[in-house]
Amino acid sequence: MDKLYLQKFAKNLKRLRKIKGIKQDDFLGVEGISRSMISMVETARTDITLSKIKLIADVLNVPPKDLLDFED
Repeated sequence: MDKLYLQKFAKNLKRLRKIKGIKQDDFLGVEGISRSMISMVETARTDITLSKIKLIADVLNVPPKDLLDFED
């Protein structure tokens, strides 16, 4: 697991979520996503699958590529 990459993804996810005015609790109704999972992703304590990235992007109303659009 590339910790630095996860940290960059985490920071970008949190930034996009805040820009959109979405709280971690807003993911509660999404099957397969929990508030604790979002918290763990945003703190780079867990890796995430592509299918979860798609679900998160749908909640944020952004294309999945926006979640991965950060400097390597």
